[in-house]
Amino acid sequence: MADYIIIVAGGKGLRMGSDIPKQFLPVEGKPVLMRTIERFYHYSSQLGIILVLPESQQAYWKELCGQYGFRIPCQIANGGETRFHSVAHGLKLIPDREEGVVGVHDGVRPFPAIQVIANCYETARTTGAAIPVVPVVETLRLLKRDENSVTVPRSEYRLVQTPQTFDIQLLKRAYRQDYTDAFTDDASVVEHLGHTITLVEGNRENIKITTPYDLQIAPSLV
Repeated sequence: MADYIIIVAGGKGLRMGSDIPKQFLPVEGKPVLMRTIERFYHYSSQLGIILVLPESQQAYWKELCGQYGFRIPCQIANGGETRFHSVAHGLKLIPDREEGVVGVHDGVRPFPAIQVIANCYETARTTGAAIPVVPVVETLRLLKRDENSVTVPRSEYRLVQTPQTFDIQLLKRAYRQDYTDAFTDDASVVEHLGHTITLVEGNRENIKITTPYDLQIAPSLV
């Protein structure tokens, strides 16, 4: 039995207005992706870390690892056409009959709390599927087809984060399904099989760094 984390890092940095992919941008002197990997290594040094990167970025990643003396062991999988296909590539590096829990995490989320990671893994160990969520704190309005909008009760909604964690065999079975546009995250892929998703309390600091504003506030979260 073994546990794994698949870290998907395929961003191009377009919303950052940068030529450097966002996962490689520095936060307090260290690339975002290295900080992300370190969080999971600190949770468990026995965790099998699988990093999914576009082939075109892998040489640069190796260069960065040498530059920063980054030595946490990771297996590398090639990125795919979509996030779905990237995760599927990462799953292929896990032995077919392996038992345990596998998480899937966004490479540009460097601040998941260690306790949140632990809660996700332990919950998935008993329920098969667990994802971290946080409450919606702002008012929500639903846009209607007639161009009007209505307020909806925010207490009925949650914002979804990663890592999303699953029984390994369950996630492998889910990713043998044909891709559809309805698969917006790993939970939606597993849900398509009819499996219930258990919600775990996330941490609000677990932001996804996608804009220059996110990069500005990230140092305060290190």
